[in-house]
Amino acid sequence: MEFLQIRTFDSYIDAGITKGRLDEEGITCYLKDAYTVTIDPFLSNAIGGIKLMVLPDDFEEAATILAGYDKNYKESIACPKCGSHEVEYISKAGVKNWLSLMLSWFLLRYPLASEQVYHCYNCSFEFVDLPEAPVNPTQVQRNGPNSN
Repeated sequence: MEFLQIRTFDSYIDAGITKGRLDEEGITCYLKDAYTVTIDPFLSNAIGGIKLMVLPDDFEEAATILAGYDKNYKESIACPKCGSHEVEYISKAGVKNWLSLMLSWFLLRYPLASEQVYHCYNCSFEFVDLPEAPVNPTQVQRNGPNSN
């Protein structure tokens, strides 16, 4: 039985969550090279990461499901400065991350954690924590202590 690659991942956690979502929808899938990348993350780039594989008959349905999840995720995050939904969680470029990478390489150890931020591609604002959902003032007044 031949499978088709629909996505790739650097992290087993992200790959496992996505696979679980497709499993819940009844899509037959598996993670190729998951064990290799989990045991030796340095090989991830060499082998192309963890590959999410689906049956050819399920490919279109899986792509539609994943596109829906991607859309919901993008709509759930907004830049606190400009309100744009063009926000992604990225590794921040900087001296600290480069030094961490070089130190890991020289010591032949797994890479130390890099600094990651949410980056708005609309206004270039970067933030570490997601903003809390805005409070609706009318809801607070109705549910306040004097609402009875």
